[in-house]
Amino acid sequence: MKPGDPQAVRELFEAIAPRYDQLNDWLSLGLHRLWKRQAVLWLRPGPGQHLIDLCCGTGDLALVLAGKVRPGGQVLGLDAAAAPLQVAAARAARQPWLPLQWRQGDALATGLPSESFDGAVMAYGLRNLADPAAALSELRRLLRPGGRAAVLDFNRPDPGSPAGAAAAAFQRLYLRRIVVPTARLFDLPEQYAYLEASLQRFPSAAAQVELARAAGFRTARHRSLAGGQMGLLQLLA
Repeated sequence: MKPGDPQAVRELFEAIAPRYDQLNDWLSLGLHRLWKRQAVLWLRPGPGQHLIDLCCGTGDLALVLAGKVRPGGQVLGLDAAAAPLQVAAARAARQPWLPLQWRQGDALATGLPSESFDGAVMAYGLRNLADPAAALSELRRLLRPGGRAAVLDFNRPDPGSPAGAAAAAFQRLYLRRIVVPTARLFDLPEQYAYLEASLQRFPSAAAQVELARAAGFRTARHRSLAGGQMGLLQLLA
């Protein structure tokens, strides 16, 4: 599949939604929860806030955030694919006291009013969007002045340095020898082979910072996680 193609990406996540959470736990040895915790720490969610989880997938981050904005707050989870939202809604139904809403929509053009949210998070979504620059501009539009955003995703190591070259080599090995063979056990090898292809077009850490500043964020910083395998873009509107 072609990285960034909206229909192909949507179909991919429709296919993997039932196994997505289990595969995330297996492939990261549960560490994805720690990386997402770093995103939440930057966001500093609190009672009464209105937050949005763009490309929310099966809703694990939205559920965490919803527990932190009570009382008086609200969390909206938005995703382009219907199947992950169905999983998210089923999970949320087990905690009906959480202030959550789900919406199917395009992260590049949400149709939501400007300056509607105190904070935003996007985990493993930016890399899959057709236009990361447009996504960051839409993210900035949705935030009130002073709002925070956390964008978590795979990092694209810079092979120009010894450390970067080693990180890039490990990443290729991990994706080819661990991720795809594991996904094959679930009959999803093609969907997870897409990961490596999507990274080839993903902006580098420095480029993400430049795109965020061009989108109007007054503060943009990229933090390397997991030895350079993951990255957290920390933004302040």
